[in-house]
Amino acid sequence: MIPLPPWMRRALFATAGMNILAAAAFIPAAERLRALLGFPEAGHGLYLLTVGMFILIFGLGYLWAAIAGRAERLFITLAAAGKLSFFGLLVGCWAVGTVPIRLPVLGTGDLIFAMLFLAWLVSVRAPAS
Repeated sequence: MIPLPPWMRRALFATAGMNILAAAAFIPAAERLRALLGFPEAGHGLYLLTVGMFILIFGLGYLWAAIAGRAERLFITLAAAGKLSFFGLLVGCWAVGTVPIRLPVLGTGDLIFAMLFLAWLVSVRAPAS
């Protein structure tokens, strides 16, 4: 594992909090919260719980890495890809008119964290084999 600079630990703590809180929006009973945020109506509760579970698991992973002060490149790569993909999905859905603009605006936090994660990955070169 690679030691994390203070700025990266702070970013991981912040995104851990964001993910852990966001996971609550995917509890099936949180339909009012999802509607307020602009998410479309959800299907079966199993799908909501599955999405929420992954958001929570990554949030706990971010928290663990921040507390430990160390992270694997693969984990941060997956984190950056996931956050960038989620933001892209929000923008794409807004572009075709299926979600309101407030969703990509709220998702800008994921874009910012993806950029921070990518900056860290670029700054930490993989060891030569």
